[in-house]
Amino acid sequence: MRWLRDVRVFAVALVMLVVVSVVVLPSHRETSASRISHLEQSVRCPACEGLSAAQSNATSAVAVRHEIEKAVAQGKSDTEILGTLEARYGTSILLSPSTSGFGMLLWLVPVLLIAVALVGLGIAWRRRS
Repeated sequence: MRWLRDVRVFAVALVMLVVVSVVVLPSHRETSASRISHLEQSVRCPACEGLSAAQSNATSAVAVRHEIEKAVAQGKSDTEILGTLEARYGTSILLSPSTSGFGMLLWLVPVLLIAVALVGLGIAWRRRS
């Protein structure tokens, strides 16, 4: 009978996961305006220090915003748009590091450090017990 209870708990957890993923997670069907807004916030202002293209009113930021709007209207994907901007302005145009090459290292190092710390804490806790 215990296995039946375990199956019920698993089924309830699975249903809850499905409900949360459907209700809470955003839809993949973004509007053009939300895509443009997201891309403008993901790109740095070429002339400003520490501001996104969405936050700045500099001439170069306005040009980047127009370029993003034009590319979205042409039906280009977010990856294509960011790639075009990166090719034109360099990798520093992106506010978050890329997920290839050195950028991948920037994403992996903190995760690996946390994993090593957790293993170390586990070993220390086992020795104390």
